[in-house]
Amino acid sequence: MAILEIEHISKSFNHIEVLKDISFSLEKGQAVSIIGSSGSGKTTLLRCLNFLETPDKGIIRVNGETLYDASDPAARLESAIRKKRLHFGLVFQSFNLFPQYTALENVMLAKELLAREQPDYKTRKKEIHEEIQALAESLLTQMGLGSRMSSYPHQLSGGQCQRVAIARALALSPDILCFDEPTSALDPELTGEVLRVIKNLADDNTTMIIVTHEMAFARDVADHVIFMDDGYIVEQGSPVQVFEHPSEERTKQFLAKY
Repeated sequence: MAILEIEHISKSFNHIEVLKDISFSLEKGQAVSIIGSSGSGKTTLLRCLNFLETPDKGIIRVNGETLYDASDPAARLESAIRKKRLHFGLVFQSFNLFPQYTALENVMLAKELLAREQPDYKTRKKEIHEEIQALAESLLTQMGLGSRMSSYPHQLSGGQCQRVAIARALALSPDILCFDEPTSALDPELTGEVLRVIKNLADDNTTMIIVTHEMAFARDVADHVIFMDDGYIVEQGSPVQVFEHPSEERTKQFLAKY
């Protein structure tokens, strides 16, 4: 069974339709690359999956559970959406780290806030804090930042900040990890650092959706590729199918630029 099912998602801003009848599915352990020109709807799609935007139409299912059905008014309640966001981890292109917190504190923060809602938090506060800290330290070490845990974002390079952001997203153990142009703010050397981390996650069968303009990487890391244009999914298939044998003229024109 698919871990993620998207059915007929549409989204408009000021009467301009940005997403148009988007449907696809994602298997557990699969990496999907989403490619397309700026303005094609890629980032809006990720924001809808993370409930930073609410789709006007359509259904989102994770592990067979309907997380969102636009036809159900209750689906738009913030109290319900907060819990649904936990199924997705989002890595932003501009890191979005809290400047007043260290790398370690940035990774721990969300899990600490959620822990406070547990009924046994007051009696197990110290133990829970130690567990969260140990997880954060492990993730930062996995990201190659074991010696920079006490550093603040302004003391880190862009590539290091993005790796902190990846660790933060992984800390909540999401079903699906989403990347929104994770290297667009980085120079070529730092881009390589981040892409290697994402490739390692793919090799470990982390379920991922990656919006990227790095075509070689999109082809190398993905099990499935989606090409979007003007709010539509124009073409999707295996990396070989989309990159070597595209069937749609718009896909061919887009890839000819790279």
